[in-house]
Amino acid sequence: MVTGAARQPATIPTAADDRSLPASRRLRAGLLPAIRGIEQTLAAPAGDPAWRHGLAVRLCTLQGSFAEHVRATEGADGLYAELLDRAPWLAHSTRALVREHGAVAATIGALRRRTELPETGVDELRNRSVDLLRALARHRQRGADLIHHAYELDLGGET
Repeated sequence: MVTGAARQPATIPTAADDRSLPASRRLRAGLLPAIRGIEQTLAAPAGDPAWRHGLAVRLCTLQGSFAEHVRATEGADGLYAELLDRAPWLAHSTRALVREHGAVAATIGALRRRTELPETGVDELRNRSVDLLRALARHRQRGADLIHHAYELDLGGET
């Protein structure tokens, strides 16, 4: 006969139990104003002499926000480490997102440098900026899918 406290049933951890997910959500939301800033600049008339400088400033803001996103996801205590503890089968998808971080960061930096070159035309800056926004949208969607798979789909195996 077993005496003492009643045994508690095992619980399945949820997204609310994890440390990095709320921080990652805040940073993900923090990227939005920087992305919208780029969109607003691209929608403004490029004939304005301050347009190029405005794009450079907005890219600088995006670069900082994206760097924070990378630190929060890739760090030793970051979201990806937490995801891999929970769902190691998502390692391939996680590595792909890490590679994308490098590519997106390099694209932002290269575009910022191009804004400083007078020979870089407005059309080129706009086209490259739109390509960057597309890459960011795809990356954000893949990140959302990864989190969904880790926290929503693969918890218990029930259908």
